[in-house]
Amino acid sequence: MSKYHAIRTQIDGIKFASKKEAQRYLELKLMQKAGVIKDLRMQVPFILIEKSEYGRQVKYIADFTYYENHQNGIWKNYVVEDTKGFRTDVYKLKKRMLAEKYGIVIKET
Repeated sequence: MSKYHAIRTQIDGIKFASKKEAQRYLELKLMQKAGVIKDLRMQVPFILIEKSEYGRQVKYIADFTYYENHQNGIWKNYVVEDTKGFRTDVYKLKKRMLAEKYGIVIKET
């Protein structure tokens, strides 16, 4: 059990940080199979600050990314999703940095 009381769960041979994240994976997997979303990816890193003489690289790792809103052969929205139970100050800062640097607003589930 983690310090935030999340119970690690394994599905399809994939280890998830929590039951909530594992459940969301199953939902997204079904949505992809139904053609509602496409290109489902997990644990996608985004570099927020490059490594420098002042310290190591800072990155945000998204739980899931995918495309949604298929219209006329075009997938319109790129979604970066995070399954949250507790929002730490570090998460809030990285969320802001992701929005500032890439224009991406995290979808929290």
